Amino acid sequence: MKINENTLLEGHRVVLVPYNKHHVDRYHEWMKSPELQLLTASEPLSLEEEYNMQRSWREDDDKCTFIILDKQRWMDSSLEEEQCMVGDVNIFLTDPTDPSLAELEIMIAEPSYRGKGIGKEVTHMMMNYGLTKLGIGKFQAKIGLDNQVSIAMFKKLLFQEVSVCKVFKEVTLELTVDKSIRMKLLDDMAHVKEKDYRQTCSGRRELRSQ
Repeated sequence: MKINENTLLEGHRVVLVPYNKHHVDRYHEWMKSPELQLLTASEPLSLEEEYNMQRSWREDDDKCTFIILDKQRWMDSSLEEEQCMVGDVNIFLTDPTDPSLAELEIMIAEPSYRGKGIGKEVTHMMMNYGLTKLGIGKFQAKIGLDNQVSIAMFKKLLFQEVSVCKVFKEVTLELTVDKSIRMKLLDDMAHVKEKDYRQTCSGRRELRSQ
């Protein structure tokens, strides 16, 4: 989606930025991992295919993608953005007849960042973005049955199990955003700062050159 191409979201411990070309090499290295291929039900791609995928995610109207950065490392202007990458988070509009329905997908690619609550923070930030900017009213998460950590996290976030597909070995969890959930999400995410991405990148480059 182009809607977030110049959007930066700053939370407590993470920063979300649009998926750009300079992120692709690091992302490609991540996706060579058999573990991540299994957890994300992905096939390995060539580097050229990965660049094509990045362009698709940027251009397509039914995909919204952010790269997750470690905020503490990102605040160190001596580090390149790619050195701060932790994972990615996506919203997919899966039903052309219902633009308020979205599939939510998160990947914490760096093992050292797992199990520290970062997935919960990122998920809430992305849900808040989907709610306020994209008009999403119902979120789905499709997770491999072997990925019990992610299943447990989404259930803690009040997602309910709606189906299990034994063929694809995945479970579908769902959350409808009613008034109480909406108000709590907006309140919990009131600290998130939305910034101009290009301007922020320019500021970091200036600090590095000093």
